[in-house]
Amino acid sequence: MEKHIVKILDTGKVTHNVKRFTVEKPKGYLYIPGQATDISINEPGFEDNLHPFTFTSLTHDDTLEFTIKIYQGVTKKMDGLNVGDTLILHEVFGAINYAGPGVFIAGGAGVTPFIAILRQLKEEGSIGQNYLLFANHSRKDIILEDEFTEMLGDHFINLISAEGNRIDETILKQYVQNGRKYYVCGPDEFTAKMVETLKQLGAPADDIVTEQ
Repeated sequence: MEKHIVKILDTGKVTHNVKRFTVEKPKGYLYIPGQATDISINEPGFEDNLHPFTFTSLTHDDTLEFTIKIYQGVTKKMDGLNVGDTLILHEVFGAINYAGPGVFIAGGAGVTPFIAILRQLKEEGSIGQNYLLFANHSRKDIILEDEFTEMLGDHFINLISAEGNRIDETILKQYVQNGRKYYVCGPDEFTAKMVETLKQLGAPADDIVTEQ
C-alpha cells in the first residue's frame, strides 16, 4: 500500500466544528478534484487507523489541503495536532469527478468533494452553468459560505433545516432538466434519498454521480 509521511504546514478554523489542514505534497502525488485519500496520524497506535478525507486543494497547488469536520475519534485527535506534526497519506481514490455542468447536492460535510471541483471550474472560467444546493442544520454549519457565494452568486442555494428548509422533491424539481449532471454527496441516508428523488423526477441514472 502506498504511504507518504507529510508534515502539517498550517491549520485554521473554517466553522465552529470544521478545520482546514494544509500539509506537504509528496513529489509526483496526483489526484483529480473530487477525489480523496485515506489518512492516518503518524503516532503510535494511530498509524493503521485510516479514515478517508477529500482533497480541497487544486491539483497544481504546491501543498495539499483537507477540510475536515471534527467529530469524535480520529478527527478529535486531529483537532489537537499542530504545525510540524505528521500524517500518513495513502492511495488516491474516489468516483466523484466532474462530468459536465449540473447541480451539486450536498449534505453537511458532504460538500467537501465539491470544493476542489468548483474551485477548478472557477479558475477555468467555466463555473457559470453549475448550481450548489447545500443542506445544513443551522447557518453556523455552512462551510465556506463566503467563497461559495463569491463563486456561484445566486446559483448557491442554502437549505437550513432549523429554519424549516430541506432539499426535497419540490426543490429538486426546479433543477431537473435534460442534459444536466447531478452530483450528490452527504450522509448515506441523505444520498440515498436524493438519488431516489432525482430518479423519480426523471433524472437518468447515468447522469447521477455519487461516491462508489
